[in-house]
Amino acid sequence: MTKAKSKIALVTGGSRGLGRNMALSLAKKGIDVILTYHSNQQKAEEVVAEIQALGQKAMAFQLDAGSIQLFDGFFKQLSERLEEQNGSKKIDFLINNAGTALYAPFTETTEDQFDDALNIHYKGVFFFTQKALPFLNDGGRIINISSGLTRFSFPGSSVYGSMKGAVEVLTKYLAKELGGRRIAVNVVAPGAIETDFGGGRTRDNKEINANIASLTALGRVGLPDDIGGVVSFLCTEDAGWINGQRIEVSGGVAL
Repeated sequence: MTKAKSKIALVTGGSRGLGRNMALSLAKKGIDVILTYHSNQQKAEEVVAEIQALGQKAMAFQLDAGSIQLFDGFFKQLSERLEEQNGSKKIDFLINNAGTALYAPFTETTEDQFDDALNIHYKGVFFFTQKALPFLNDGGRIINISSGLTRFSFPGSSVYGSMKGAVEVLTKYLAKELGGRRIAVNVVAPGAIETDFGGGRTRDNKEINANIASLTALGRVGLPDDIGGVVSFLCTEDAGWINGQRIEVSGGVAL
């Protein structure tokens, strides 16, 4: 009996942290994975090897997810590789995960910091998704990664939190406008997670870690394994009727 053709997910920022966990979780669901990385090719290739060891296909492409002018070239390169490998240019799932941290008081945030954050966290997501749509199969899924910081606020995250808030509003519009193609669009909003994001401060700063844990109903800070499975679930048939929703995965922060 011939094995059914695997579906394909594209994960931006998939070489480290939450993106890596999402990519591996998708592979464990029998989904092939394309991931992008910003600069660390070695880490990206390690994730590709881990996915292949799970029996799924994987590819990694370098991409600055905040450089909109690169997107056309990226999708041309990606579609050519996909057609060569699979006989089709199409993917099934898009996970907009790539991002960077910015911790700066509102009064001290510079225009350059704002613009950099805007490009990767909102403008990049907007136009990357737009460019991806011709390659996304009808009935596919889009998952945007937001943050618990759109619901609760910590000083120093006004730019990051507000950009993620914009993505959450965009998600509802995408769900509405893409409904005719049966593409479901949702947001996953992690709380603080122990990764190297932002220099690893949630993971490595004991005071910050303990403070967040004290505010969390389940009594600890999140781990990457807490997030990837939720993203991969949203790419299954069981999640097919979930659309236009924000799913916070924070262990219950500031309830």
